[in-house]
Amino acid sequence: MRLFKIVLVGLMFSFLFSCENKEGDNQIEVTLLQLNDVYEIAPLSGGKEAGMARVETVHKELLAQNPNTFMFMAGDFLNPSLIGTLKYEGEKIRGKQMIEVMNAMNFDLVTFGNHEFDLKGKDLQKRLNESTFRWTIANAKYKIDSITGPFYSEKNGLKTFIPETYTIQAKDADGTNLKIGFFSVCLPVNNPDYVEFTDVFEAAKAAYEKLEKETDIVIGLTHLAIEEDKKLSEMLPNVPLIMGGHEHYNMLVPVGNSVITKADANARTVYIHKLHYNKKTKKATIKSTLKAINDSIKSDPKVDKIVTKWQVVLNDKVSEVVSSPNEVIYVTKEPLDGRETTIRSEQTNLGKMIASSMQVATKADCAFFNGGSVRIDDQIHGDVTAVDLFRALPYGGAVFVIDVKGDFLKKILNFGKDSKGKGAYLQRAKADWDENKKQWLINGKPLVTSKKYSVAITDFLLTGYDVPFLTHENKNVLKIHEPAPEDLTFDIRKSLIVYMKGLK
Repeated sequence: MRLFKIVLVGLMFSFLFSCENKEGDNQIEVTLLQLNDVYEIAPLSGGKEAGMARVETVHKELLAQNPNTFMFMAGDFLNPSLIGTLKYEGEKIRGKQMIEVMNAMNFDLVTFGNHEFDLKGKDLQKRLNESTFRWTIANAKYKIDSITGPFYSEKNGLKTFIPETYTIQAKDADGTNLKIGFFSVCLPVNNPDYVEFTDVFEAAKAAYEKLEKETDIVIGLTHLAIEEDKKLSEMLPNVPLIMGGHEHYNMLVPVGNSVITKADANARTVYIHKLHYNKKTKKATIKSTLKAINDSIKSDPKVDKIVTKWQVVLNDKVSEVVSSPNEVIYVTKEPLDGRETTIRSEQTNLGKMIASSMQVATKADCAFFNGGSVRIDDQIHGDVTAVDLFRALPYGGAVFVIDVKGDFLKKILNFGKDSKGKGAYLQRAKADWDENKKQWLINGKPLVTSKKYSVAITDFLLTGYDVPFLTHENKNVLKIHEPAPEDLTFDIRKSLIVYMKGLK
């Protein structure tokens, strides 16, 4: 009888222990690795910064520390990039290199940024079909004619629709489970005919309310301007973290008890969020750390092999124009600003450098080009190579010199100044606007309407696409000087490289 009681008590303790182990201790640690606005897969700044193969090394180290590690991309990665403008196996690459690298890195969840919608609908669909990671978006729908529905990826004839929300389940060694809900919204600044946007805040609120009922904690994965992220965070105070993108420089912005984070563009940095959650108290604490990605981190061999494959394609193309694509030609004292929001709205140091190279090479009275021709949407840091300049000006083009009277030059300059925020905004050299006197200065002297001026411009500007009245046919264009194929100015990037080398 005594032996029976001992066995019975032992079985009871065993049962209680197994139940406790099954439920866990109600506390769990999760790691979230955040990237945003990544267009370049290879290291930058002469190899000193960035590189997706280095990010993968960090990713694997975090997974080794905690199997509950998940990696995210907060939009803008398919475009723009220099590689994306090139052809490979008969068709434009258009973000294919990013998908291949990100598939190898096993991203857990991504969302759309505004630059994903730079792609034509058929090209975006190809990238969606090629991706093996999950996507989510709440405020963008796929539109065919008048019919709208969710975006999807299609493999072997089967469509997988992209959901408005996504849930990740984590489980630790002692059995504690955690459901993390993610919602995503994107700013509707690019409006191709195949996309229909709904209101950012209404979509986010509806997505949050759905997730709140189904998950333990809800987190935002957004691609918005910071002011919109702040408004969203104020509207949804129980969302402890918004992993955002769009601005291209790192920030950690507290809003109440929540935080908004954005890493530097092109994986110069990543954010690592350590989330501790207590299921009993329903309390979450998050420690966010910004980590620099640089040459102190070894490259993951698997990802590096893919990066190298695409770099060979890139270097072969650049080598058609310059002999040493990766030669350091200039070292920046401050970043050269080619971000879309600035170079299309104000005079930047990169814009002035490009325009100055045109003016110096041609000895024209002044020079200008459309800000929209700079496609890097990034800042160039540290060591600058020819590849960096090709990233900035992927389409190249020749530098023409036109002769015009001052009244017509004034009309062009006014149009460019009034095009603030658009691709037609003109970056200039030796042509300055005096705000106090409300007049244009050419080489430091007031513009004379009756005087004839020589002006260096890009060949694209004479097409009339950005400045409608600036065309070959316009009689106010008195003379056009076109460079010969052997001239330095036959490719604007060549004249820029020579100019920057002279600044050392």
